[in-house]
Amino acid sequence: MLTRIVVALVLFAAIFISDKVVGLGKVFGGKAAWVFPFALYLVVYLLIGYDVLWRAVRNIAHGQVFDENFLMCLATLGAFALAIYWGATGREIEGFDEACAVLLFYQVGEFFQSYATGKSRKSISGLMDIRPDYANVKRGDSVERIDPSEAEIGDIIVVNPGEKVPLDGTVVKGASALDTKALTGESLPREVAAGDEIVSGSVNLTSQLEVRVNKAFYDSTVSKILELVENAAEQKSKAENFITKFAKYYTPVVVIVAVLLAVVPGLITSEWSTWVSRALSFLDVSYPCALVISIPLSFFAGIGAASRYGILVKGSNYLEKFNQANTFVFDKTGTLTKGNFAVSRISPEENAEEILRLAAIVERDSGHPIAKSVVARYGKEIEGGYTLTNVAGAGVVATRGEEIICCGNEKLMKQKGISYAEERGTGTVVYVARNGKFVGSLLISDEVKPEAKEVVGALNGMGCRTVMLTGDNEAIAESVAKEIGLTGYKASLLPQNKVEEVEKLLSEKRQKDVLCFVGDGINDAPVLMRSDVGIAMGGVGSDAAIEASDIVLMKDDLRGIPLAKRIAKKTMAIVFQNIVFSIAVKAVILLLSALGITNMWFAVFGDVGVAVLAILNAMRVNSRYEGKERAQKAGRREKAAA
Repeated sequence: MLTRIVVALVLFAAIFISDKVVGLGKVFGGKAAWVFPFALYLVVYLLIGYDVLWRAVRNIAHGQVFDENFLMCLATLGAFALAIYWGATGREIEGFDEACAVLLFYQVGEFFQSYATGKSRKSISGLMDIRPDYANVKRGDSVERIDPSEAEIGDIIVVNPGEKVPLDGTVVKGASALDTKALTGESLPREVAAGDEIVSGSVNLTSQLEVRVNKAFYDSTVSKILELVENAAEQKSKAENFITKFAKYYTPVVVIVAVLLAVVPGLITSEWSTWVSRALSFLDVSYPCALVISIPLSFFAGIGAASRYGILVKGSNYLEKFNQANTFVFDKTGTLTKGNFAVSRISPEENAEEILRLAAIVERDSGHPIAKSVVARYGKEIEGGYTLTNVAGAGVVATRGEEIICCGNEKLMKQKGISYAEERGTGTVVYVARNGKFVGSLLISDEVKPEAKEVVGALNGMGCRTVMLTGDNEAIAESVAKEIGLTGYKASLLPQNKVEEVEKLLSEKRQKDVLCFVGDGINDAPVLMRSDVGIAMGGVGSDAAIEASDIVLMKDDLRGIPLAKRIAKKTMAIVFQNIVFSIAVKAVILLLSALGITNMWFAVFGDVGVAVLAILNAMRVNSRYEGKERAQKAGRREKAAA
C-alpha cells in the first residue's frame, strides 16, 4: 500500500504540475483534446483506486450499497464524467485532478488507519505468541510429538528447555525455571519443582520437565486467554454502537441530499455543471470516515495499551464503563492481602530465637498454614525425638523425657495452669511455654500486599469509594481497613453474604454510578458476575477469573487497577474529542460545499485531513504510562531483594 501511494503520488505530482504549467488539454487540438489528460490521470486513478472500485462493485452485488467505497466511486467517477463533459463542450477541463486527489488522499487515510491498528495490535500480539505448537507426550519408553489439542488429562508430557509449556499440569519429575513474561509481564523467572502446578504459555528455561496434564487444551490457561483477546472486539461500547447506527442512516441521507442538490437547483437555474460539481464535493466530504474509523480504533488502542501491562479487558464496553467506576469493592484474602500467613511479631523480642525454636519443634509435622508459617520463619534444622500430642481446640504438646513444650492458644495455657502475657495484636496468637513456664508468644497474620495502601489511596484520591468484604472477624477486618485506608468494610461474611452486600450497594448507587468488584476470581465468581465491572486478580491458572470477570489482571498486582482507570479515562476523552471535532468540521465543510464556497480540493483535504487527525489522536491512547512502568520495576526489585 505504501509503495502504491508513493508511486501514485509521484505520478500525480508530475502530471498535475505539467497540467498547470503547460495545460495538457491544449497539447492536442480539436474536440477530443480532453482525451490526453484523461488518459494520463486515468493511469493514476486506476493505480491508486482499483481496489476501491472493486470493493464497491462487490459490495453492491451483495446488497451493501451505501458505504465509503460507493461514495468514493460515485464522487470520483462523477468528477471524471463532468470533466469529460466540459472538455467535449470546449470548456476548461476541471475534475480529473480532483478525482485522483480524492482517491489518493483517501488511501493515505486508510494507510494511517492500518498503521495505527498495527501499532495497537503489537501490544496484543505478544499474547498470541504464547500459543504452543506441539506437545511431547510419553508413550511407554518413547516420546511422541502431537498437537496439544490431542493430549488427554493424565498424560505425561515432556517439556524441554526452550519449549513452551503446552498444557496446564503438575510437575512430576525435574526442576527448572519458567519464563512467564508473556502471561504476567513478570521478568523474573519462576522456579518450579516436582509437585508444583504450572500453566500453559510459559517457557521452560533451564532443565527438562515431565508434567502430568491436568486440563484439556481447550480448557487450558493459554486457550482461555487467547479466546478472551480474540473476542474482545465483539463487545462494543455505547459510543461504537452509536457510530454504527449513525453511519447506517447518515450515509443514505447524504446521498439523497447530494442528488437533490444537483437536480433541484439545476432545474431552476439550468446550470447543471455547477450544481453537479457542488453535489460531488458534497459527496466527497459526506462519508463519516473520521468517526467510523477513529472511534473503534480508540477503543482498540485502549485495549492494546492495557494488555501491554498485563491487563486484559474483555471488550470496549467494559473500558467505557470502567471510566465511570466510582465504587470499588475488594475481597480481602488474596486481593488486598497475600493470602499466606506469616509471623508478624514475637514477644518478647529478646527471646525471639528461643520462642521460634520451641514453636518449630511442636509445629514441624503439621500441615496447618499457621504451623507452616512458624517453621518457615525459623528456617533452621529442627530437633526431633519429641512425642506430639494434639489438644483439640487448644494446641499441641511436645514431650521428650522430662521436657514438655506447650504451643497453642490461651485455652491451652489455662488448661495447663500457666500464667501468660496476653498478646493484643490483630491475628492468630500462638503462646509458647516450656516445663510449665511461659516463654513468649507469636502473632501470625495474613500479610497485606505492599502496593495495597498506595492503590487504595490513589482510588480515594480519584473520589472513589473503597469497601472491603471479608469472612474474617471484626478485629482483623478493622485492622486491615485502617492500615490501607479503606473508606468502609464488612466483616464475618459467608460467600452468600458477599453477594447480598454487593446487591445492597448496587441498589443504593445512583444511575450513572458504576460498581467494581475486585476478587481472586475463584471463590468470588458470583460477585464478580453480579457487579457492573468484575476485576479478577491473578488470572493466570484461574478458570473462574477468565469466565466470571470483565477485566483480568494477569499479574497479582493491584496497581493495574488505577492504571486501567487512567487508560479508560484517556480513551473516553479521546473518543469524545474525535466525535465533537469530526462532526463539527464535517458539518462546516458540508455547508460550504453545498453553498459552492469550497471546491472538491477543499472537500478532499477537509475529509481526509479530519480522518487522519482523528486517527493520530486515537493513537495517543496507546502511549506509554511511565509511572506504572517505574512502579512495576520497583516492585520487581523488591521481590528480587526479598
